[in-house]
Amino acid sequence: MKEANDDAAAAGHPPVGGPVRAPVPPQPGGPPGPQQAPSGPPQYGPPQYGPAPSYPPYYGPPPHYGWRPPPMPLSPDGRPLADFGTRLLAHLIDGAILTGVAMVIFVPVLAVFMINVMPDLTDSTQPYPTGPEPGAVFGEFFVTFLLLELGLIVFLLAVYYVYYVEMMFRSGQTVGKKLMKIRVIPLEPGATMTRAMAAKRYLVEFPGGIVVPFFSYLDGLWQLWDKPYQQTLHDKFAKTVVIKVAP
Repeated sequence: MKEANDDAAAAGHPPVGGPVRAPVPPQPGGPPGPQQAPSGPPQYGPPQYGPAPSYPPYYGPPPHYGWRPPPMPLSPDGRPLADFGTRLLAHLIDGAILTGVAMVIFVPVLAVFMINVMPDLTDSTQPYPTGPEPGAVFGEFFVTFLLLELGLIVFLLAVYYVYYVEMMFRSGQTVGKKLMKIRVIPLEPGATMTRAMAAKRYLVEFPGGIVVPFFSYLDGLWQLWDKPYQQTLHDKFAKTVVIKVAP
């Protein structure tokens, strides 16, 4: 059979007893040879990155919950107002200074008064007094003492006027306010502190406090609930506010 097929193929006829196979044309370049490794160092191209990751939209910082301090109160011209504690300390410093002045004046006067009056009181209490009646002596003593106290009050009001009016309208500060770094200014922006404003503050705070019982406490505590400028009653009457001064 094999020989017959070979004869048929040589004669140009298809082989007998098998499929006809077409001749395979020759491939250009010949059969592929073995792969050769590239010579030299490996070459690297630029790094390749994938698509950028997507992020959720940004809606800003989360809202704050809980208590937050209230905004700082400001005067009409935008300067921070003095708080109650600072004003109280300044008032106590001024009061201590003026009390010292009053003691320097009042103690010697009182000592002289007692030295001159006590012998008369002692003589009037003897079993056989030789002087005036005891009632007249005690009456004279109390009248003189009341006049002395009234004179002291008038003197202190004069000292307070010089301290709180003459000093205040020039710089807006007393010694206590300077130490605590606060100042009195007009409520109206751009206005200048005048003697009349300082005098109105003085009249309400001191003579008014002497005449009306407990008025001084109401006047000083008024700033705790006054809005928006934390004014006392003498501030309102004089149209002033108290501000903090930069150190």
